[in-house]
Amino acid sequence: MAHVLIMPRQGNTVESCIIGDWMVKEGDTVEIDSPVCSVETDKAAFEVPAGAAGTVLKILYSSGDDVPVLQPIMVIGKPGENWEDLLPKGNDVVQTESPPKDPIEKSEILITQTDLLTVYSKNISISPRASRLADKEAVDIAKMLKGSGPGGRIIEQDINAFLEKRPPLSQAAKDELRKRIAQGLPANTEMDGSGIGGRITLNDLNAVSINQEDSQNKSSANEFFDTPIKGIRKIIADQMMKSHLNTAAFTLNSSAQVLKLQELRSRFKTAAPELGLNKITINDLILYGVSRILPLHPNMNAHKLDGIIRTFKKVHLGVAVSTDRGLMVPVIRNAHLLSLVQISERAKELAALCRTGAISPDDLKGSTFTISNLGNTGIESFNPVINIPEVAILGVCSISPKPVETSTGHYEFIPHIGLSLTVDHAVVDGAPAAEFLKELCALIRDIDLWLIK
Repeated sequence: MAHVLIMPRQGNTVESCIIGDWMVKEGDTVEIDSPVCSVETDKAAFEVPAGAAGTVLKILYSSGDDVPVLQPIMVIGKPGENWEDLLPKGNDVVQTESPPKDPIEKSEILITQTDLLTVYSKNISISPRASRLADKEAVDIAKMLKGSGPGGRIIEQDINAFLEKRPPLSQAAKDELRKRIAQGLPANTEMDGSGIGGRITLNDLNAVSINQEDSQNKSSANEFFDTPIKGIRKIIADQMMKSHLNTAAFTLNSSAQVLKLQELRSRFKTAAPELGLNKITINDLILYGVSRILPLHPNMNAHKLDGIIRTFKKVHLGVAVSTDRGLMVPVIRNAHLLSLVQISERAKELAALCRTGAISPDDLKGSTFTISNLGNTGIESFNPVINIPEVAILGVCSISPKPVETSTGHYEFIPHIGLSLTVDHAVVDGAPAAEFLKELCALIRDIDLWLIK
C-alpha cells in the first residue's frame, strides 16, 4: 500500500512549515531514512525522511510553499500504484461557495471597491458576498471592469465564473497575490502552474515577476539583482516590523568598567583544563551577570500580552545568534540557576546548533529577556529591536577606553564596555529602566564579587 508522507510537526507550537528544497523528484527510488526535502519553521531548518521505501509517486507541494503540519506532502509506493484515494477528500481543491439561486439578494447593499479591505485604484460596484469571495480567493476585481448585476455590479457568480477559468492557487500564492493587489502591483496569473493539478505556487508567481522585471530592465541587467524575501528572511522581517508597530520602544545607553572582567577572562584562559574555564568569553560573563540581576528587577523579565503583563520568576535568556540563514534567538533556560561554566557551555552548544541548522524549534521559544552582542564588530551603541512579546532587550557593544577621574583629581583611561538597553515604554518607565542599567553596570564592574555569591 502506498505511503503518504505528511508534514511533520516540528515543536508543539509550530502550525506550518515552509518547504525549502526537494532532494528527490517523481520517479526516484528512496529508502526509509532517505532525506526527501528540507523544511523551515520559525527560524530553523530540518530534513524530512521518506518514512518508507519505494518510488516517489507524487510530490504535492513546491519549494517555497507554506504547508500546514500533518498535511500530505508526498506519496511513496510501487510504480503504477493507485494513490489518489489515500489523500484527504478536498485536498488541493479550490473551494468556493455555491452561488445563490437569486444572485441579487434584497439584503445585499451596493458598496464600492474602496470599502473593501483590499484597496484598488478604481471605484467598482460590488456586492458584499462577492467582495468577501474576491478577498478570500485573491481576485483582482479591477480587471473585471463590470459584472452581470444591475448597473454592471459584480456579484458572486461573476467571481465564481472568473475562478473557473483561473488555475487553482496554493494558499501561499493567494496570500502573496492578495498583498500585490492591495499595493496596486501586477497580479498576473496567466501562467502554467508547477503544483499538483497545474496549481500556481508562490515560486511560480515570484519567477514570473522576476522575468517581467528582467525584460523591462535589460539595459540595466548588470547593475543589480533581486532576491525574493521569503523563508526565514521573511519571518524575521515580519517579526521586526511587528515589534516596531506594537512597542513604544526607547533605548538607554551606558557603559561599564571592565578591568576586573578582563582580568578574570585572562586568568580563565590559563586555568587548569579540568575547571572548564578556558573557553569562557566576555559575552559569557555578561550573560551570567544579566541572569543574576534580572530576578532583582522582575519588571524587566516579563512579556506584554493582550491586556496583561506576565512577569516571570525564572530567567530564560534569549541569545541572538547570527547565521548564514538569518538571525536566530535560542534560549538558555533557567539561566539564573546555572553556573558560569554551564551558561558558557549551553550558549556555545545552542549557537552551534543554529549555525548547522539542527536547532530544535522548542529551543527557539520561551525567552523572557534577550541579549544581542555586536561588540566584536566595533559598534559603540545601537538600538536593539525588542524580541516581542518580551518588554526589554540588552545590546552589548564594543570595549573602548574612557577617561575616569581618580581620587587625586587626575584622569586616567579605563576600558569600558558599551551597553544599549531597549525597553517598551508601555510597560517599563524610564526611571526603573535606568536603574536596571545602572545596577548592571555596577555588577559588571565588580563581576568577581558576584561570582562568589
